Amino acid sequence: MAGSDPHKMIAQADNLTTLSITRWTADWSSATSLYEQAANRFRVAKDYERSKEAYEKASKGQEMLASPWDAAKHMESAANMAKELRNWREVVSFSRRASELYIECGRPQPASDALAKGARALEETMPEEAIQLYTDAITILEEDGGAQMTFDLYRSATAVYIKLEKYSDAAPLQLKLGLAASKCNATNSQCKAYLSAIIIYLYTNDYKQAEMCYNDCSQIDAFCKSDQNRCASNLLAAYSDGDIEEIKRIAQSSSISNLDHSIIRLARKLPTGDVSALKGNTARQEDQPLDENDLT
Repeated sequence: MAGSDPHKMIAQADNLTTLSITRWTADWSSATSLYEQAANRFRVAKDYERSKEAYEKASKGQEMLASPWDAAKHMESAANMAKELRNWREVVSFSRRASELYIECGRPQPASDALAKGARALEETMPEEAIQLYTDAITILEEDGGAQMTFDLYRSATAVYIKLEKYSDAAPLQLKLGLAASKCNATNSQCKAYLSAIIIYLYTNDYKQAEMCYNDCSQIDAFCKSDQNRCASNLLAAYSDGDIEEIKRIAQSSSISNLDHSIIRLARKLPTGDVSALKGNTARQEDQPLDENDLT
């Protein structure tokens, strides 16, 4: 008997799954139990490499026993061990496999969660991969009609984009969050997302895009009547007036203070460009003489 020695448990389990002249069928039930016990013992001993390998084998065993749920749980545990070992590529592959197994047993929420956990582990070291995992996690929920569960995933992915200074990706993602929120009648989250997108555009000193975004979002009744709309309107007006102090004052307002931290940090750095030049452009447009032949 293997007793309590996890090394012996693994050896015995491997033997039970190896076919030979005297063993025509694998005993996956007994072997899987041994793999599970060994994985837990290795984990407690902080032998993460062997624990990871044992969880992988336990996952395969549960698959052979037609139990994708338990197989997925073990694969998530393997991902946790890979995280401890800072083996980020394995974190990705194990998280994805766990998600696939949860899908097999018709559980989209845990499938999405498995990807999100992997994404959080990867934010610092593999941010691009983290964003992809967040995106896939969102897709799983939205395809299952669970848009209301995606808000935090959108926010997390946006924060990673901002860390990467990929603002042209961050702003549209906030608009997608706004759309997801509108489907759930979550008007507060919807309006906060639209204001966030406008702030991101302003942070990149793209006043024209921020104004276009504001005009488009203002066609939506929920946003048009919101505090976030008034904040965005005042912010754009301060930009068009070239009023730096007013921009800074608005950036301290409660409407902005209630946004996500990554957006607040951007807002508190406004303005990032030369707003006096913007005021000059606006004034020149207003002072242009009227062309009597232009009937538009």
